[in-house]
Amino acid sequence: MQTIFLIAAALLYIVCAVLPAAKARQIAAVTSLAWLVHGAGLWMDVVVPGSLRLGFAAMLSSALWISVGAYWIENRNFALDGLRRMVMPCAAIACALQALFPGALIALAGRTPMFGWHIAVATLAYSTLTIAAFHAVLMALQESRLHTRSEQVTFLSAALDQLPALLTMEKLLFRLIGFGFVLLSLTVLSGIVFSEQLFGQALKWDHKSVFTLLSWILFAALLAGRRFRGWRGKTALSFTLAGFATLLLAYVGSRFVLEVVLHRGFA
Repeated sequence: MQTIFLIAAALLYIVCAVLPAAKARQIAAVTSLAWLVHGAGLWMDVVVPGSLRLGFAAMLSSALWISVGAYWIENRNFALDGLRRMVMPCAAIACALQALFPGALIALAGRTPMFGWHIAVATLAYSTLTIAAFHAVLMALQESRLHTRSEQVTFLSAALDQLPALLTMEKLLFRLIGFGFVLLSLTVLSGIVFSEQLFGQALKWDHKSVFTLLSWILFAALLAGRRFRGWRGKTALSFTLAGFATLLLAYVGSRFVLEVVLHRGFA
């Protein structure tokens, strides 16, 4: 049943992505329906009585589900049609991947309650910084269009022209990064506590820990540079995308290699 829901959500996201910007009511309705169907499929797939089904596709799907919700909320206050053209196709791909790669069942019996909270906070952190990465890409495209503006109107250029001013986009970006950094810090702290309870050591130095800490350092440097040196523009965008790419490798990338390439279970 969850596979049907996920495929239906993917199709709805594709419809939402191709609708013209003038059809605002239809876009809002399809987005809401796709988000609800995606959430139902995600819940049925991940939450199993006494267990959780985890994997790279489930984490990616969860992150995009929250990102779609964040887009819907932001779009009520700002015209972010360009963000829709990027987020919806990615959400459709995430739904399809989850239907194809369901992950592995992890029994909750004998595990500390911190485990569930750690997964939830980590997903929120990934999701918030995912939407921040989309913002950064849009800002880069928006700035490029300002410098190389042409009379030719394309699917993407029309969406970029409807975005708020770059200064407004920058404020939104750093608001997202600030919130995401707090969640990422909680993820690191809860990971340390969870690791100590499960493995008897404060921090298990595996690929997830190393990449997560590296991402935390990059976002911390960005916020510090913004606060004390006034970083903005290309510097801010470069740090944002580098931090997001590193965070993506921390779980989704490594789990993809283990599950799809090496055919290994959860570790």
